[in-house]
Amino acid sequence: MDEQRIDLLMQTPVFGAIRKDIIIQLMEQAPHIKIRHGDYLFHEGDKGTSMYIIENGLMAVTKIREGKQYLLKQLTQGDCIGEMALFDFFPRSASIISIEDTELIEITTSALFNLYHQDLEQFTLLQMNLGREVTRRLRNADEELFEERIQANIDGDQVSFHPYLKT
Repeated sequence: MDEQRIDLLMQTPVFGAIRKDIIIQLMEQAPHIKIRHGDYLFHEGDKGTSMYIIENGLMAVTKIREGKQYLLKQLTQGDCIGEMALFDFFPRSASIISIEDTELIEITTSALFNLYHQDLEQFTLLQMNLGREVTRRLRNADEELFEERIQANIDGDQVSFHPYLKT
């Protein structure tokens, strides 16, 4: 087992406080994915059954509206991708394209299901870590939306204010 890959996972928030033996077990079930520059890992609307951790490289999170592709953010080593699919079973909410040759570690739902049966405590901790990561991203998205609305107000657009709130 590659110690660098294990160390990378142990340093990511999603795998915080997960025992090394559990990470090794997950890695034994984790496909190693290589994506070439310009190739997609997945597209918005695809079915999601795995999450990924970027081992090295650079990926872009994009969405397409009215035929135009918009960059939401870039992800790099140690970032996780697709973790929402492990919770909601909805189609992928965005597309992921490789900005440069990238290597990823795939964590499948079946690997997590195996962990659930083997070590419920570690499975629960991993789920809590995933929940924290999703929540952190939601908070960031809320803050970005708020900043956009404030900027729109500065630029002359209306931002609605509740009449009962004191300023």
